[in-house]
Formats: sequence, structure tokens, C-alpha cells
Amino acid sequence: MIDFRTNPQKYRHWKLSLDGPVATLALDVAEDGGLAPGYELKLNSYDLGVDIELNDAVQRLRFEHPEVASVILTSGKERVFCAGANIRALGLATHSFKVNFCKFTNETRIALEDATRNSAQTYIAAINGSCAGGGYELALATDYIMMADDGATSVSLPELPLLAVLPGTGGLTRLVDKRRVRRDRADFFCTTEEGVRGKRAVEWRLVDEVVARTKLIEAANRKAADLAERSPRAHDIHGIAMSPLARDAMESGLRYENLAIEIDRRLGVANITVRGPSAPAPQSADEIHRQGASFWPLAIARELEDAILHLRFNEETVGTWVFRTQGDRRLVESHDRALTAFADDWLLREITLYLKRTLARLDVTSRSLFALIEPGSCFVGVLLELALAADRIYMMNGRRESDETPAAAITLTGSNFRRFPMLNGLARVETRFIDDPDHLEELRGRIDDDLRAEEAEELGLVTFAPDEIDWDDEVRIAIEERASFSPDALTGMEASLRFAGPETMETKIFARLSAWQNWIFQRPNAVGENGALKLYGTGRRAEFDARRV
Repeated sequence: MIDFRTNPQKYRHWKLSLDGPVATLALDVAEDGGLAPGYELKLNSYDLGVDIELNDAVQRLRFEHPEVASVILTSGKERVFCAGANIRALGLATHSFKVNFCKFTNETRIALEDATRNSAQTYIAAINGSCAGGGYELALATDYIMMADDGATSVSLPELPLLAVLPGTGGLTRLVDKRRVRRDRADFFCTTEEGVRGKRAVEWRLVDEVVARTKLIEAANRKAADLAERSPRAHDIHGIAMSPLARDAMESGLRYENLAIEIDRRLGVANITVRGPSAPAPQSADEIHRQGASFWPLAIARELEDAILHLRFNEETVGTWVFRTQGDRRLVESHDRALTAFADDWLLREITLYLKRTLARLDVTSRSLFALIEPGSCFVGVLLELALAADRIYMMNGRRESDETPAAAITLTGSNFRRFPMLNGLARVETRFIDDPDHLEELRGRIDDDLRAEEAEELGLVTFAPDEIDWDDEVRIAIEERASFSPDALTGMEASLRFAGPETMETKIFARLSAWQNWIFQRPNAVGENGALKLYGTGRRAEFDARRV
């Protein structure tokens, strides 16, 4: 089982060092530290285990080291920055693992960009050796790229000529959308194995600056210090400890403090129940700081993120995720209001951004998402986002005869409008009612109202509202029907329907990952017996089917 929980004391591949407002993350991959047997991580190449550590480091820098305003990404090895994803590891992996690996790696890169864009914790890359494929894609995620000018160091995206696949972690999109590389130059760059170095790399916007090798780290530190000096972040604040995440794993699912997963293997369904807080939110930011990682919104963000990643990688045949909530709506609402009331505090800002990133993981997950709103539910504010992220929402109208629990209700708060935007830049409720500003204005007028089933259905906030007599049958039929469909077709349908509205760099990356990368990774030209990915390193040339499809 792949475990996404780690901490700096367990890192094998990254070295984190701190110098006041500047941090350095040095990639120094242990060749024998692969996540699975059968390959060595040579030339600072990476597998999922390397990226699990990077994801953890990016999160910890935001929560444990808020004094850090700039981060240098570099290599701890001589003459090599990063050779990208390990080809042997990819060759041994299943197709679904490869695609999920690319997805997780992209989410990590986006978290790094989010830190720069929304938290003024700016990342710069100091490329001190050959930088290829996913290594260059890591550099592309930073805000400023410096490279050694030594006649040998280059940047490249050689996947097409070498492997008959494409950069799987957003390389093509970041070239033209983020760095604005001219199309003809990008075409040449992506079809040459040698890459580009020196002044040409600067001229073509592939990097921002080249520096003599002997002065690279000095220049990177100077740049980082300058960025830190100009950063709006305070340098005298103290972070919170991200304590180890408690989790009990069983054959039937997982148990966290605030979340439980029960798996129905016959139907391939994960029943995910999120429990609301047991007490009102603290009344001050200082109290929230004292609660630290146990503050309910932060705790639920961490648990939900771990659950999503666990289910993606370790339960790939569990194709339908059903979300429920349990708890006091008023207590959820008090925590939701705390996120707004103390929004200017650095910790509350980071928690909000963490929740945004975690919810975005749901949006790009290739699973059917259902939400069931029943008596005793607490779909309010941030937890209502779980329902709004779902492909369908069922809400019980009324309550069972023997149940004294109050009838189900949902509550919109200000958080549901742009506090947790999707990758398309819109709130989920805005995406739900795309191009209907009058209805959105009506919904804003219903903020803090407890909406029962009939009203929620009339407002378009739920899909169906069966009464208690029909509830069990309608829900059962919907879930069983979902299990009968082709998973491939569902993945394509869901990915196409979830992101109405404007395109962003992020939606392009994930849409293309779901479509062309998913397809190319299965084509014989790449993975057939005579395909480029299979023959890489053997000295034999790939044999391609010349037909364009």
C-alpha cells in the first residue's frame, strides 16, 4: 500500500535547509530509494516516492515556516539537476498508475505555483546540471529560472523523440501559456533530444537568466534574498507543527479522527463520511494558532487529502465515491465563519488555500462522485463544497418515521462564492449556474438560510429530492447503475462535464492529461513490444505505425 504520510526526518531524496526568510530544497535522490523494486533512481530521476516528499515539503514550508518568503529549488548532485521521471519505473507501472502519477505530480507543481501566487512564498530554480523532461517541468513550476552557463547544462523536454510520449506534468502547456514561448520555437524544443542551453535558452524564454557555474548558487541566494526583501510576508511569525496524521487502515476502509471510509467491494463504492466539529470555533486567531493542526478545518483538509490520494492509488477499482456528512450544522457554520472573520491572518489564509487545493483534487479525480444529504447531515459552507463537487446530489425530503433527527437541510455561506475556486477560477456554485448571474444573485440573497429539500431542489442546488419512502431505492438504483457503466466512458464524460466556463492553464493541463496523455500512454508506438518506451535504453530503434489517428 502506498502511504502519502511523511515528514522531513523520513526524507530520502530531498534536503531542506533554512536561512531566515530563504529556504533551499535540494534534490539528492537516493538511487536505491525507489518506491518499488526493479529500478534505480539514477541521475536524480524521480518516482512517486520522490514527489510524495516534495508535496510534504511544500505544505510544511507554508505551515511550519511562514517566515520563509522565497525558496530555492536546486540539485544536491554535481552536473545533474534532474533527469525527470524514471523511465524504468514508468515501464514497470500499470497504465492507471502512470496517469495517476502524472496527476499527483501536476497537483504538487500547482501547489508550488499557488504558494508563489497566493502566499508570496516565491520559488526559484537554480539549474546546476542537465535538466530534462520532468526535471524541467519542475523548474517550469517556479517563478524564476536560473541556469548554469557552462556549455554543457541544458533544459529539454525530450519525451517525444525518445519515448514517443509527451511531457506528462504540464510541460507543453506551461511553455506556451506560462512562459509564452513562441510556438515555432516550442515545436523545435520539444522535438530535439539535446535541449537548449546558454543565451539561446534565455532568448527563447526557456529560462530567465544564465550564470557562470561557479557563481550560480551565490546568484540564486542573492535573487532569493531580494525577493524575500520585497515580499509582503512578515519574517517574525512562527509556524505551527504539522503533527503526524493519525489513521487506522483496515480491509474494509480507513478511519481518521474526522473522516471514515467504508468500501463496498462488490459494487466498487467508497462510502466517505465526514464528521463535523464537536465544539464551536475559537473566538480569536490566537486561539486557532494554539489549536494548530487540530483546528477542525485544517484537520479535515489533511484527512480528506490523504483519503483522496489513498483511494486513487490503492483502490483503483473503487469507481464511485459517495459523500455523507454527520454533525451539527451550527458548529460547522461557526468554523466556516472563523475562516472569514480572520481571513487576514496568515494561518487562516493558508488553511483556506489548503482546503481549496484539496477540493480541487476531487474535481480532477477520475471517479464518480455522489453526495447524499440525509437527516443529521451538516452540508454547510465548506462542507457544502463536497456536495457541489459531486456529479449528482441526492437530498432526502422529510425523514424516516422512526427517526427523530431533524429533516435534512443545507446552508450556503459566503465561502461558497469564490473562497474555494475550482481550477477554472470559478466557485463551484458559479460553475453550476454558468451564465446565469440573476440566479447567482438570488442564491447570494439566501446565504445563511437553512434550505430544506424542496427548496434546495427548486433552487437547483440538488439533483433529486426523493421522499423517505423512495430514498433507499432511488439511491441504490443510481449507485448500482453507475457500477454497470464502462469506467473509461465515465472518466471521459465526467472530465468533460466538470469544468464549464473559462479555460485556465490548470484546466488545460488536467484535460489534456485525461485525454491525450491517457491515450498516448496506451498506444503501441509508445508501449507496444516495439514501442519507444519499451525499447528505451536497449539500443534498438522503435517501430512506429505511421498512420495518424
